[in-house]
Amino acid sequence: MALKHGSPEDRGSADRYYGRPYNPHWEWYSDHGCQRIDSEHMTVEEIAEYNKGYHGETGEKVWFEPEPREDY
Repeated sequence: MALKHGSPEDRGSADRYYGRPYNPHWEWYSDHGCQRIDSEHMTVEEIAEYNKGYHGETGEKVWFEPEPREDY
């Protein structure tokens, strides 16, 4: 099942995938743009969702491919 973009679980998963530090937050989207909701304004349930995404992410962004190695 796909996560809703901006949800606490989605943000936790993205933070972990991109190697960002643990920092509970989520993003609320409206017709007027995006508003970031930081941990001091999150519910216990929202923080639990962030934790689920952050600690459940098993992928990792590969930022560059290593140079090919030639053995002679």
